[in-house]
Amino acid sequence: MKLIVFYNGEFGQRVVGNLINYSGFCISCGEACTQCRNVRSGFAENIVALVEMPDPDSLGDFIDDVEPLLPKDIPRADIALVINVHPDILFGMLAKLKEAGVKGIIGCSERPKELPLGQRRQLEDKAAELGMEAAFAKPFCAMRPDPAKPNISAFLEAAGIGEPLIDVVVQKSREGKDHIVAANVIRSAPCGSTWFVAKRLLGLEPDQPDIRERISEAHHAYPCTASMERDTELGDTILHKGGYIIRDAVEDAFKRAKRLD
Repeated sequence: MKLIVFYNGEFGQRVVGNLINYSGFCISCGEACTQCRNVRSGFAENIVALVEMPDPDSLGDFIDDVEPLLPKDIPRADIALVINVHPDILFGMLAKLKEAGVKGIIGCSERPKELPLGQRRQLEDKAAELGMEAAFAKPFCAMRPDPAKPNISAFLEAAGIGEPLIDVVVQKSREGKDHIVAANVIRSAPCGSTWFVAKRLLGLEPDQPDIRERISEAHHAYPCTASMERDTELGDTILHKGGYIIRDAVEDAFKRAKRLD
C-alpha cells in the first residue's frame, strides 16, 4: 500500500518521523532509551513522496486562485495523508489525487481553526463523488478504523497508527496487587506518543491511586503538540482530548490485561 504525504509544520514532521521510524526519531527517554519501537518495522518503503505545502496561516481564509499552489506532479499512491494543508488547496487537489490513483484521503485537525467540521464533511462528500474514501479526525489520535472505508482501515492497520491500542501483561507483585510487566503497542497515536506512554507504565500497579496522573504526565512529557486553545466543537482543548484518548486506551488495556502467573 503506497502512501503520499502532504504536510506543513511540526506535527506533520512528527507523524512522518513516526511512520518511517528512524533511529533518532524519539528521544524522550534520553539515555534510558531501550529502542522499544524496534519491534515494529518502519513504513518508509511504502512512502512514495513527502510534499511540504505552504503554511495555511500565510494564505488567509480564502484563496481566489489555488492552481499555482497545487502540486504539479503527484506520483501514484493508494492513500494520501494531509496534515495542516489549507482547505481550499485540499479541495483543489481532490481531482488530481483521483487521477493519481488515490483510493483514500486521511486528514486531521490539531488546532481549532484547522479543518472545522463543516469543511471536513464537504471534503468527505466531494471525495465520495469522485469515488474516493475520506476520513478526518480531531485530534488525529481519535481516528478509528471504519469497515465502511476499507482502504483507509487497511492503511491504519498496516501503518499501525490511529486511535491508540495497547496490550498489557500483569504479574502479582504483593498481596492482592498486580504490577505491569509489559505494555505492547498494537496501534500508536500518529505522533508516536503511545510508545512513550506504554514504556512509562512498566512497574506501575493498574489500580494505584495516581495512575491517571502518571498517564497524563507521560502524555505531556512526550510532548503532545495539539493546541491548548479551547475548541468550540469539542468543548475543550484538543490537547486535553488527546489526553483523554490515551487515558481511555490505557484503562481499556487494564481491563483486557493478561496475567503472567
